[in-house]
Amino acid sequence: MSLIQVADVNKEFRINRRQKGVASSLRALFKRDYSIKHAVKDLSFEIDEGEVVGYIGSNGAGKSTTIKMLSGILVPTSGSVVVDDLVPYKNRKVNARKIGVVFGQRTQLYWNLPMEETFDLYKKIYKIDAAEFKRNVDFFVELLEMQPFLRTPVRQLSLGQRMRAELVVSLLHDPKILYLDEPTIGLDILVKQKIRKFIRQLNQEKNTTVILTTHDMDDIDQICHRVITIEKGEKIFDGSLDLFKHTYSVGHQLTVNFKVKYNDITDPRLKVLDSQENRITVLFKKEEISVTECLAMMSEIGEIEDIKIKEPDMEEAVENLYTVGSI
Repeated sequence: MSLIQVADVNKEFRINRRQKGVASSLRALFKRDYSIKHAVKDLSFEIDEGEVVGYIGSNGAGKSTTIKMLSGILVPTSGSVVVDDLVPYKNRKVNARKIGVVFGQRTQLYWNLPMEETFDLYKKIYKIDAAEFKRNVDFFVELLEMQPFLRTPVRQLSLGQRMRAELVVSLLHDPKILYLDEPTIGLDILVKQKIRKFIRQLNQEKNTTVILTTHDMDDIDQICHRVITIEKGEKIFDGSLDLFKHTYSVGHQLTVNFKVKYNDITDPRLKVLDSQENRITVLFKKEEISVTECLAMMSEIGEIEDIKIKEPDMEEAVENLYTVGSI
């Protein structure tokens, strides 16, 4: 049985319609007029233990609403959500011990406390065994290179240091599932790489299930094995990272530098993106023509000096998803 099961879930919010004019405002005191916002519509998916899933969509697509239902903060309007054999909103305390949650723009840290004291406080909150607590703190501090600022008050930490601390606080109790919402927002590239490496290692060594929501497609590309895409509350894709790229990318780019001027290329399977005297860049799809065939074709039109192949990336695939009309 899957660790997370979401079946035919809908979540609706009633929004009060603001009335214009004095008379309408007075009537609204006795009878309010509401509109219904469908945040999530007929959503279904399952996630197995140990999976690392990117959950992506535009702002307002329903990502945060889904995470809040999985966490037990929100109750579905209809359908069912089951996390490790529990209904989250009915078993919030038990569910809280099985999950860790990190929101990139909300803190779980205490502003005036050093990190060591913050960890001790969460040890008491989660009633963590002393040996397990020490083992986890040592493991996370080493992986995230936190030793130099363990005794520094949170208010004096950089954004990257605080985010590393947020990760540790959410994982001290050894949760089965980690929900990450924009964990690298605002961080520099070196700190991002540290956090990405940490999440990969956490998954490999502890088999922690990770659900990641982010607008940074490099996070998805470097961390996730699977992608679920949601838009206007509805699931529009669920599959492997490679399948997502294959489905929505425009193709591979091949750049070839020739020793001398090359002959023209006429094969319709190759779209020329850039052409100079000694260099050409073409776009191709592997299902139409193989890399080997492309290279053979290039060697026929000129003497090759060097080549470069650019694989489809997540940024390109997501952009194509939204601009080409696939939704």
